[in-house]
Amino acid sequence: MSALGDDELSLVLKWVYDQNDRKSFSQVCKQWLRVEGLTRLTIRVLEPDLIPVFLPRFPNLLFFEAQVFISNPHLEFVAKTCPKLQVLNLNLKKTLEEFEELDENSGFEDVGNDGISALANGCPNLSKVLLRKRKNVANFAVISLAKLCRNLTTLDLGRCNLVDDRAVEAIGCSNSIRVLNFEACSLITDHGLAVLATGYISKTLKKLVLAECDRITDSGVSLLKHICCLEELNLAECGPKITDSGGLAVSSLSSLKKLNLGWLINLSDVTVIAIANNCVKLVSIDLTGCELVTGVGVRAFGNHGSLEYLVLASCYNICMNDLSIVVRCQSLRDIVLDKGLRMWIPMPMQVHISKFCQLHWR
Repeated sequence: MSALGDDELSLVLKWVYDQNDRKSFSQVCKQWLRVEGLTRLTIRVLEPDLIPVFLPRFPNLLFFEAQVFISNPHLEFVAKTCPKLQVLNLNLKKTLEEFEELDENSGFEDVGNDGISALANGCPNLSKVLLRKRKNVANFAVISLAKLCRNLTTLDLGRCNLVDDRAVEAIGCSNSIRVLNFEACSLITDHGLAVLATGYISKTLKKLVLAECDRITDSGVSLLKHICCLEELNLAECGPKITDSGGLAVSSLSSLKKLNLGWLINLSDVTVIAIANNCVKLVSIDLTGCELVTGVGVRAFGNHGSLEYLVLASCYNICMNDLSIVVRCQSLRDIVLDKGLRMWIPMPMQVHISKFCQLHWR
């Protein structure tokens, strides 16, 4: 019986999905070790310092994940070794406090512009890049990604607080990005929103997260209505400069399916009623902490045709009669109320609501 060739072994490995089984496969002999490495498509790195040792065995990786601290030289090595990468997940799991402590105690410099730019140059097929909490990532890195990665569809820059409107200008020229996360990127202003609303990206963007971007105002938010296919929008905690003027503009986005307006304290029933009437595809809306919203606005969802998830936590101007009307929405599956109201809503009413949808307390 002749020995199996590399091609035959590769075909066998296509049916081996369990990582432990693949590891056992690679331990049979040097040939099987080599073939397993050549056919490996995904890797999760826990110890970046070992990257120069093990990574050359996996030149055909498509998915690279490292949710730990990693340096620019490490990523420069990745860029040279794995040019076919399509997904890069560097979302950091550690807290910012742990991050700062590491900087102070060890002098370690986490990944920043140089490492990300090297990946943009060396891995042009990148389609999904997640960089949440990487505090050293700034405009140069983002501009490199936007210009060099023509297939980029998802970009997560949540809490990359050095990113500002200059990076947004480069992103606005992209005609491929569909998911964009700017959570807590507090340097972004109305100018950045104007770029998103008028650039090529306005034709492709489906999900936009602007939560905690507290420099934006009604002027910028009103321009978002020009993003023609936007399905998900998160404006939670963007501050008091967003009022019903911006809210009414958002209500003109008829393509919206998910909307988070949490803690926008200057939005009122005017906005909520307009959203209920105009956003006919809406599936989920979060009104947490919208103090000016009352039962008058909430009742407008009573005849909505697609709403499934309604969050009213920290909304105290809603009474039992209002709830009895809103649960008539036949598509409603879940409603979230403030836990402080639990003792004030009689148990028979809670039971009544539960007949129509799941009742949650927050």
